[in-house]
Amino acid sequence: MAILEKISAYGHENILCTHSTTIEITKEKSLTKKGNCIIGSNASKACFDLNSILKKKIQEESKIKITLRLEDLQDSFYGFGSKELRLLDKNEMVFRKSTFICDRTVLINCTKSSEDIKRELIEKLKVPGNKLSIIFEINERNGKQ
Repeated sequence: MAILEKISAYGHENILCTHSTTIEITKEKSLTKKGNCIIGSNASKACFDLNSILKKKIQEESKIKITLRLEDLQDSFYGFGSKELRLLDKNEMVFRKSTFICDRTVLINCTKSSEDIKRELIEKLKVPGNKLSIIFEINERNGKQ
C-alpha cells in the first residue's frame, strides 16, 4: 500500500459517532451533538485541500483504504472514488456508505460508517485535544481492486 495523504483532526467532547451511513471530518473547532457522524474536529484539510495525486485517484474511481489512528488504537475501512466527485468543500469531508455525491463527499460505497468505528477509538476521541491521524492509502499495483 502506498500512502497518498495523511491529515490530522482532533477529539472533542461532543463526538458521538452514531450515524449509520457517514463519517465526517471537519475544520470546525467547536461541535454540537447534532453532528453525530463527526469523528474529528479542527482538521488539517477538507476535500478542497487534498493533494492532486489523491484527487486524481479519487476521480479515477480507485478503491482507497482509510486508516484512523489515535495513539495505540486504529481502525480502517475502504471507500471508492468516482469521476462525479468534485471535492470542492473547504471545511469538511464526508465518507459515505451510499452513492450520494455533493461537494463534501470524498469517498462513496464505504465499508463503514461512524457507528461501525471501534468504540475504544471513539471514547478516546471524546477527549479534547487527542490527535487523530487519517491516512489515505492505495494498492500500488491496482487502485481498482
